[in-house]
Amino acid sequence: MLQSRASTDALSDQVIRMAGPPERIVLGLERMRTAMALLDLPARLPMPVITVAGTNGKGSTVACLETFYRQAGYRVAAYTSPHIWSFNERLRLNGTSAPMSDWDAALDDIAAVAGSIALTFFEITTLAAVKILCAAQVDLAILEVGLGGRLDAVNAFDPNCSVLTTVDLDHQDWLGPDRLSIGREKSGIFRPDVPALYGDAANPCASVLETAAQHQVPLQLLGRDFDFDAQARRWWGFGQTLAIPEPLWPAAAQWQNLALALAAVWFLQKKLPVSAAALSRWSIRPDLPGRAQMLRPWGENGPRLIVDVAHNPQAVAQLATLLEGQGGRCHAVVAMLADKDVAGTLKNLLRRVEVWHVLEITDTPRAASAASLQKCLWEMGAAHVEIEENMQTALDALGSVLTADDSIVCFGSFHLVKQLPRQWLDGTSV
Repeated sequence: MLQSRASTDALSDQVIRMAGPPERIVLGLERMRTAMALLDLPARLPMPVITVAGTNGKGSTVACLETFYRQAGYRVAAYTSPHIWSFNERLRLNGTSAPMSDWDAALDDIAAVAGSIALTFFEITTLAAVKILCAAQVDLAILEVGLGGRLDAVNAFDPNCSVLTTVDLDHQDWLGPDRLSIGREKSGIFRPDVPALYGDAANPCASVLETAAQHQVPLQLLGRDFDFDAQARRWWGFGQTLAIPEPLWPAAAQWQNLALALAAVWFLQKKLPVSAAALSRWSIRPDLPGRAQMLRPWGENGPRLIVDVAHNPQAVAQLATLLEGQGGRCHAVVAMLADKDVAGTLKNLLRRVEVWHVLEITDTPRAASAASLQKCLWEMGAAHVEIEENMQTALDALGSVLTADDSIVCFGSFHLVKQLPRQWLDGTSV
């Protein structure tokens, strides 16, 4: 049976009191720059910075980068969002969530200036994370963009290398209605004369290429300037060939994210040398809970549970590819935010899922209702769609009736995945 989780997070509550709820999204860098001046935080940080943006693949690219540099002996900070269970997951120092005491101290400093500046939740979080990693004197800061790129709080800090994973439809209310608009926003992390890496090998977004050309950005493209051979486990680019480890899971997108990470390492070699041996295998396994995890929480005789935070069409298309390799029946447990492309996302699994179990997320006003998800699926031709009261009742029932050949795929939002027991996803009980 699923175990209940504490719903409160003291640090998150503290930031909400300072800024308002995380759902308050106000893009722009003016507030960040004013706060940075008051906090004595420079745009050019004292350590090298890799900024990672993209519609999908940011988390796994950051995880690969973080692990490669840790294997090489460097002290690494990785700032990501959102968190799944606890607010302090948003900043890892050498693979461990930054201590609550560090967050408390940083937030106290920011509180002194937040009263005069209408900072958002994400801006306060970003400022606090950067204060912590600077105090920790890390060798490298890996900063994941929260939303878009050009006007995102992370973009107030100058990178030594920019990584753009993919450009696809998501967050259209803020980034624009089409891929060209979104590409312009995401490529806003580029800087003149600073290396930038882009991972849409099959279909590069024209606005990304245009931005790079207009601003004298040395843009390097996956598939043109560097590439990989999954079967041979080789990466090549810029006159170098490397033996490489397998990615977090065997999917084409994961090989692409791994290739981007390796290219970024190459561009920072003069500042932070990493040996070929440190890049050839995982001596530290990258940790990325909630991304295409395949678990057996009910034991070997129970169904497999596939957990993924996929919440847009591109991400769920990748999830569908993963599911094609699994036999047996497939049930889906899904909840989504109403501002997502619900129909475009769910349609990618229509052919594989036999029974849908829809839930309503309860911890954000952005949630799509269970009834609206059910209606959407019915209109697309799904035959079996059931509204569930909560995650616990849905999974308890499915875990007892499905067999080892069957799959339950739990996806649609970070808000949904965080309802799962932490010990399931961090591997301590499966």
